[in-house]
Amino acid sequence: MDANVLEMSGKTIDEAKDAAIKALGADRSEVEFEILEVGSKGIFGIGAKPAVVRATRRFDPEKIALSFIKQMGATMNLPITAEAQTDERHLNITLAGPNMGILIGKRGQTLDAIQYLVSLAVNKGTAPYISVVVDAESYRLRRRENLEQLALNLAKKAKATRKPVTLEPMNTAERRIIHAILQNDKSISTYSEGKEPYRSIVISTKRHPGRGRDERPPRGRDNYRDNSRDYNVPDRAFDSRTSIHEDDDE
Repeated sequence: MDANVLEMSGKTIDEAKDAAIKALGADRSEVEFEILEVGSKGIFGIGAKPAVVRATRRFDPEKIALSFIKQMGATMNLPITAEAQTDERHLNITLAGPNMGILIGKRGQTLDAIQYLVSLAVNKGTAPYISVVVDAESYRLRRRENLEQLALNLAKKAKATRKPVTLEPMNTAERRIIHAILQNDKSISTYSEGKEPYRSIVISTKRHPGRGRDERPPRGRDNYRDNSRDYNVPDRAFDSRTSIHEDDDE
């Protein structure tokens, strides 16, 4: 049952509404009502019927996300300001403050964790899924640019040495960036191997002298899957859903 929808009764419609607002823990402006039973006083109290309303708390992902981040900042004793912008079913949040390095963490791991928690808070209930991206100091853009340049440089190395190049372990979202930037290079193959959280991309040439076939490991191995279908996924490389709930190599 959706925790944002409930039915409440009272002696009057106003009493039923007040009880519903209290039960939902919401402001009156956040709740919509449907009157199910008007109720009646009866005669000398005999035959009285309660008023019944169905209350629905409006789904406001921005308010939920900003409230969660405010509480998080207070818990961590960090001054954090946040701005939110909704684009269809995508919520983009930008954090600002004097200690953003702490919130970003090594290779963005802390920022990814915050993004995941905000996504859980926003998507609690049965409302349509909202993908969440949390960024600070344009880290996501800078990280993407660095990964794309790294991929191009290592692809050149693989071509020059004719040997596969294995990158450091990355999350699903970052691996997709590598796959995407190299997908149109017909002489290069990319695949992932290993298990989370130590799953890595391997860049290799498609044709190896003397072998005449792809350098990828045989399909029978558990750690290999053709990632070509991932290239058609809409490019939201740091979307909370793709980085946490999906895997490009399942």
